Amino acid sequence: MRNTFFKGIAVAILLFSAVTFNPVMAATGTATDDFTLTILHTNDTHSHLKTTAKRAALVKKLREENPVNLLLDAGDVFSGTLYFNEFQGQASLAVMNYLQYDAMIFGNHEFDLGGSDNGHQALSEFVTGAEFPFLATNVDFSKDDHFDGLQSKTITDEPENGHIYNGIIKEINGEQVGIFGLTTEETADISSPGNITFTNYIEEAQEAVAAFTEAGVNKIIAITHIGFDDSDLVDNDILLAKGVPGIDIIVGGHTHTKLDEPYVVNGDTEPVLIVQTEEYNKFLGQLDVTFDKDGVITDYNGVLHTVNREDAEIDEEAAELIKEYTDQVTETEKRPTGATAGVFLSGLRDFGGVRAGETNLGNVITDGMLKKAQEINPDTVIAFQNGGGIRESIPTGPITYGEAISVLPFGNTLALMELSGEELKAVFEHSVKDYPAESGGFLHVSGMQLVFDGEAEPGNRVLSMIVNEKEIEMDKMYTITTNVFTAKGGDGYTMLEEAYKEGRGSEPGFSDWENFVDHMKSLETITTGIEGRILAKVPFDDLSYNDWAYPYISDLYYRDMVNGTSEATYSPHRNLTRAQAASLIVRALDLKAEHEAPFDDLNGWAVETQEEIAAAYENGIVIGRDGSFAPGENVSRAQLALMIKRAFEVHTGKEYIANVTAPYTDYGRYDDEAINAISMLYELGIATGSQGKYMPNHSATRQQAVKIVSNFIYNTKQVESAAVNK
Repeated sequence: MRNTFFKGIAVAILLFSAVTFNPVMAATGTATDDFTLTILHTNDTHSHLKTTAKRAALVKKLREENPVNLLLDAGDVFSGTLYFNEFQGQASLAVMNYLQYDAMIFGNHEFDLGGSDNGHQALSEFVTGAEFPFLATNVDFSKDDHFDGLQSKTITDEPENGHIYNGIIKEINGEQVGIFGLTTEETADISSPGNITFTNYIEEAQEAVAAFTEAGVNKIIAITHIGFDDSDLVDNDILLAKGVPGIDIIVGGHTHTKLDEPYVVNGDTEPVLIVQTEEYNKFLGQLDVTFDKDGVITDYNGVLHTVNREDAEIDEEAAELIKEYTDQVTETEKRPTGATAGVFLSGLRDFGGVRAGETNLGNVITDGMLKKAQEINPDTVIAFQNGGGIRESIPTGPITYGEAISVLPFGNTLALMELSGEELKAVFEHSVKDYPAESGGFLHVSGMQLVFDGEAEPGNRVLSMIVNEKEIEMDKMYTITTNVFTAKGGDGYTMLEEAYKEGRGSEPGFSDWENFVDHMKSLETITTGIEGRILAKVPFDDLSYNDWAYPYISDLYYRDMVNGTSEATYSPHRNLTRAQAASLIVRALDLKAEHEAPFDDLNGWAVETQEEIAAAYENGIVIGRDGSFAPGENVSRAQLALMIKRAFEVHTGKEYIANVTAPYTDYGRYDDEAINAISMLYELGIATGSQGKYMPNHSATRQQAVKIVSNFIYNTKQVESAAVNK
């Protein structure tokens, strides 16, 4: 949308400058006509380069249509994908040089390698290889030897490529435009700058504007990496626009904000336009702006161009340029991370999956988030991750980089927040409001246990939130970590959005998939299972939340597969009957009978139970003996294993032969079929025995049975997932 301002002549604001000034740049005359400029801009690209050929074609097209232009980047080119891990910024630099950027500033992630053995060598090589200048008005590189001779704390109209300045003046179509750059002071806490220091953004911006004004420059652009609406306690673009008169345009980054049109400050006097393009080269920003002869904006139009359109043009030269980098990245995606999945890591959907229950994959992800957050702020006690952000499962075996990225493909970064206990309760009420139905906002947690009543009214479900073995106190403040998407209100978390807007959130960055990989590497072999971190309450008084069987009983209860022996008791230690075993398995696979069962001892049993036994018989899951089924007899653990194996074969359509015999010492006289069935349960993690024994002739208890059937359902979902992903 085009916007036009009608104003009188702006009053020039002259501020004394402490910034060194190069006198050759002084203006020799004043403009007499309106001046229209197109600014193309990117930010927070984070080495997302797969769309390079489309991006290049778009840049060339817009430049041709708008020959009076600038191409600017607002930082955070480093970190985020394997293009960075493999090439330490050089792949992005090749693209930026090809696109002929006019200037760039440093984001906080440009300093991520400061703690490595080589320090900021990769960053200094990025700078020296650039065919454009860098702006760092509030950053001092003087105490880092890697940047000797690269930084000049001046404003100049003769910038050299591969050097760092406080500001530059570019002459464009006969007009002078001043450009300076700011990096968030928070970088010292959220990255690894080492000896590189940061000063106050308001003070430095005031000095830069004063220097430009003294030089006769009245069109001033601030490229910033301080965030559109980041914490008021640190820095952000809105405060900059309000606090430093003389800035006309802020090309921003850091908060990954998608501004579909420019945000205007002081619209009724001397407007300041703020633009930002979200992230990851998804969009190329275009701002067309007209200044009057006094440097006041009178007209503007801002738009975000989608880069990866299906019908987008391809720049063949750029495609060839990026190909050698992409080929190596593709190979690396196949490379093992060094971690091994000792068990299936579930990113499955439906009930019991990542959007409606605790999963081992969710536990690993949030553990990694909490570990990273505590490196930044040791007071962090809770991590939570939205289930909708977990997109794939990981099968057993060595874990590749490609698999890790497919689990968390959105490149979300870490956020830290200060929340009250009351706000946390609101957060988790929102998390479980749809349970047992799926919700992308269902939260996985680390550092706490959540207990809720899935049958209570939404908004009144949370029963217990335990951190460090204590209930969360409603009036106490807690430091938590989540991803930026959730922190900013994604999935309807308005209470988090409000806290973030109040300045109680910060963005230290750190890509979610990289945190995930780092944590998995530290574990080496991952055997994480369900740990009872998230429990949906069941109405049985003879169970406690700490019972090992509670998660499995809860799982089948909310699937409407089990009831108690009375309204208030489950009787976990009572033996399971053959009829109950057949019913559970048939319900798990949702099997239906076409005929009555051929057993003569089912009279008097409920019609539903008879039909379930008939379905089990028709599908070869149960056999019976001499025309009888013995429905009231206890089912042994060996018999239950046989039933589960046959049911698994019904589901897969294939015979299951265990790779190895399970390492139990008490098989006794059981035949090969029973031993194979017991070994299948062991191999698939459905049942694991105890102290080297399976106890096949013991009766299965009700709690043992629900664990076996719950894990059986989990395995059937794995089979379905594998079939889809072939």
